[in-house]
Amino acid sequence: MHPTLNIAIKAARRAATVINRASTQLDLLTVQSKSPNDFVTEVDHAAEKAIIEVLRDAFPGHGILAEESGETGPESEFNWIIDPLDGTTNFIHGFPQYAVSIAQTRNGVLEHAVVYDPTSNEMFTASRGSGAFLNDRRIRVSRRTRLNEALLGTGFPFRQFDNVDAYLGMFRELTQKTAGIRRPGAASLDLAYVAAGRLDGFWEMGLSPWDMAAGVLLIQEAGGLVSDLSGEGNFMTTGNVVAGSPKIFGQLLPIIQSYRPASMQA
Repeated sequence: MHPTLNIAIKAARRAATVINRASTQLDLLTVQSKSPNDFVTEVDHAAEKAIIEVLRDAFPGHGILAEESGETGPESEFNWIIDPLDGTTNFIHGFPQYAVSIAQTRNGVLEHAVVYDPTSNEMFTASRGSGAFLNDRRIRVSRRTRLNEALLGTGFPFRQFDNVDAYLGMFRELTQKTAGIRRPGAASLDLAYVAAGRLDGFWEMGLSPWDMAAGVLLIQEAGGLVSDLSGEGNFMTTGNVVAGSPKIFGQLLPIIQSYRPASMQA
């Protein structure tokens, strides 16, 4: 395993210690609203601080982009993209679907990824060119080839509702053409599940880089495909992502594109 990935795993476990401790005392949490339906707790901040301390100690010259503290550190060819608690709304409600997401880029290219589910102790990891793993076991995207047999993941629009009608059109058609759609509420885990073959595909609009960076590399290293709504690679910029095993991705993307509004041509 790459030494850099080991540091990321250490950081994720450090954050999970903070999260697990707080999960037993949810009634004591102070919850603030960053914007409608977008919540943050002191646990998010404490977990992020724990991650950054580990990364800064090992890599003082690296840049960091984190959900709660924004962009910090020197300009560097190496940057870390962090979501200390993806699925905060689930966490607040005691719904056990949330994760720590940590990714590293080198000159803008994803190099290392960790998505850690502290409730199940599932550690998803990947390094560019070295494959994707779940708790040290190699994972691959699913082998299903027919959309009508596929289980998809998605995320409902929750921050911005400008394109909700387009989304509902996608949802309506795909509900009829697949084996089912799941919306667990933590994009990093949804993407990790695609990498592990638990979901055959996934799409969501309006994500932030920290929601998807680690999950994207996991899927790519597990043999899957990821694009924006145009079928290009600008998902980290546009926030719109479609992912899946190659066969399912090829059937999923055109349906999603058919509902894409003029304001979302990426």
